[in-house]
Amino acid sequence: MLSPRPFLHANGPAMTEYQSDLLRLLEARDYIHQLTDAEGLDSLAAKHVVPGYIGFDATADSLHVGSLVQIMMLRRLQQAGHKPIVLMGGGTSKIGDPSFKDEARKLISADTIADNISSIKRVFDRFLTFGDGPTDAIMVDNANWLDALEYIPFLREIGQHFSVNRMLSFDSVRLRLDREQSLSFLEFNYMILQAYDFLELSRRADCLLQLGGSDQWGNIVNGIELARRIDGKQLYGITTPLITTADGGKMGKTTSGAVWLNADRLSPYDYWQFWRNTQDADVGKFLRLFTDIDLGEISRLAALDGAEINDAKKVLADAATAMAHGEEAARDAAETAQKTFEQGATGDDLPTLAVTGDIGLVEALVGLELVASKGEAKRLVKGGGARIDGEQVSDLGTVISVGTAPVRISAGKKKHGVLSNG
Repeated sequence: MLSPRPFLHANGPAMTEYQSDLLRLLEARDYIHQLTDAEGLDSLAAKHVVPGYIGFDATADSLHVGSLVQIMMLRRLQQAGHKPIVLMGGGTSKIGDPSFKDEARKLISADTIADNISSIKRVFDRFLTFGDGPTDAIMVDNANWLDALEYIPFLREIGQHFSVNRMLSFDSVRLRLDREQSLSFLEFNYMILQAYDFLELSRRADCLLQLGGSDQWGNIVNGIELARRIDGKQLYGITTPLITTADGGKMGKTTSGAVWLNADRLSPYDYWQFWRNTQDADVGKFLRLFTDIDLGEISRLAALDGAEINDAKKVLADAATAMAHGEEAARDAAETAQKTFEQGATGDDLPTLAVTGDIGLVEALVGLELVASKGEAKRLVKGGGARIDGEQVSDLGTVISVGTAPVRISAGKKKHGVLSNG
């Protein structure tokens, strides 16, 4: 049965100095939380091209900022002269990863999964170079092998290597059971299938490395052990720390919802604003993780204080938006922000709602998606956080008449939208 081995080292590197460009780069930019056989991986990466993968389930038609550190890990892998493998979970998305979820995901159809994968693919072209070369990225779908599995042969060949006792001990499973929340047999199989993915990729693409978030540590270890037992092959794993904000919040969670990476789910302007609103204490960390800016320049920017830290936040917003949406989109977003905040103008890229006649302030805030609900809009207005053309309004019954001139609506100091005559 799969069990821990002495070469697995959690909570950071066991070495004092890395020899390979890959691990030096990952360490310098704070990506490493756990890794297996640091010395072996470091030696291998210093001498050979190491193909490495991360899996992405297609349970939505866009990834969000919570997945960005993993995408950046693949980018760093390629920057250090190695080969990124993007594994799309066309097979595992039919189950859904139960890791640290309070309840089962709703099952989605094969057609929806295929559409989601097609939509998600567009993001990776911004971050990686794809092709046929030794360090060019490739994209594969685990449905190619998982859909073809026969149940009994799979259980006989793969299932015998997994201890249920140990599977139950993983935090991702144990926490669900401790809370007396149901964990279906379907979900319970997910960790076996992910381990099998690593085995298959090692066979099909000579993949030697799996990367992932800290919640994937157990799954990564399972894959390493499975390949060792069945094929006698040495594989490796690296996990990143959980990325939180300075106030302890989860990276990418906002009051208005997920920060999507696809422009059709979240505009480049709103994406720019997300980064511009970074807390002061997070600027240096986010510059290291989410941009290619030189580390020396990052140190200088992170050391700014007072009003000057806002300049560093704009650099972060510009660089992150350019990477995800292109240089032109980043420039447009920055110019719109400047017009809106510094010049008091409307700005062409702000969210816009066409209105015929009159509209209530609460309805306008919701319609412009400046808030997530009417309840949130009412609390904002009562608290004095709503403005019409820069003027504070606290009356819930306020009605706005939209004439030929656009009307600027603000939720707090940093979220703005425009009502236009429809």
